[in-house]
Amino acid sequence: MSKILLTGKPGIGKTTIIRRVLSELPTIRANGFYTQEIREGGIRKGFELVTLNGEEAILAHTDMRTPFRVGRYSVSLDGLDKMGVTAIIDGLKKDLVVIDEIGRMELYSDKFRDVVIEALDSPTPLLGSIMAKPDQFADQIKERGGVRVIEVTPSNRDKLAKEIVDILSG
Repeated sequence: MSKILLTGKPGIGKTTIIRRVLSELPTIRANGFYTQEIREGGIRKGFELVTLNGEEAILAHTDMRTPFRVGRYSVSLDGLDKMGVTAIIDGLKKDLVVIDEIGRMELYSDKFRDVVIEALDSPTPLLGSIMAKPDQFADQIKERGGVRVIEVTPSNRDKLAKEIVDILSG
């Protein structure tokens, strides 16, 4: 049972590694999601959630107003709860579930927290990323038995995708 979570500073390449692993395993049946920046005129304005099925939803944006905030971004739980959680549940029936990321924005959602625990308790292999900063929920996940947490650094990020492909390929 492989549960691999990447951690490290923002912008270090965690999502890039996850996407590279998926591209190197084209026959693997997977679902879940990754997040990517929304840029307007070269300026980061927010983040979107993209499921492995190609569905997209805004996760956070500077032009939205919600009660949930991380820095200058308002977080929308609607897309996360509908598409992200659904994609994780679907991934549990496949060869691999992808959760990028278990971070401050996503942790506002109780449904997300619940499905993360469900994914960690399931026999389905998991590849994801998790916030590096201390957080009670995230820290408990990092300390769970059976979870391998790998810190992404400038010196290891170029070789991690191949190492993870080897682990997931068994």
